[in-house]
Amino acid sequence: MKILLGTLKDKGDELAEFLEPRIGVKGEVSGGELAIEDGSMKKGLRSRHVKTYVKRFLSIEKVRSKYRVLVEGPELRLVEIETDEEIEEELEKEATKKKTEAYSEGQAAKEAEKPPPQS
Repeated sequence: MKILLGTLKDKGDELAEFLEPRIGVKGEVSGGELAIEDGSMKKGLRSRHVKTYVKRFLSIEKVRSKYRVLVEGPELRLVEIETDEEIEEELEKEATKKKTEAYSEGQAAKEAEKPPPQS
């Protein structure tokens, strides 16, 4: 089983220590992921149970509202949630970009409509 930490790479060791007594094995943290041997985990422990433990860890760290835990087969992925403010900023940037593109297209169309200067 792998837990992809995403932007929580710096808390990988703490998460491994938190999970060790609960799942029966200490995971290895490397890069942005926590690898856990499936064979050495407690019997009957499924990825959705580990997901619950990860969510509990996020709550203890007071970052639960900023992350989602997604289960994709034997892999758990921690995904940072965008806040409403970040989404609004992104939408404003896209709207400004569209307005700029529309304006420049309009200018190009006007230039194309003008007759060439006569000499």
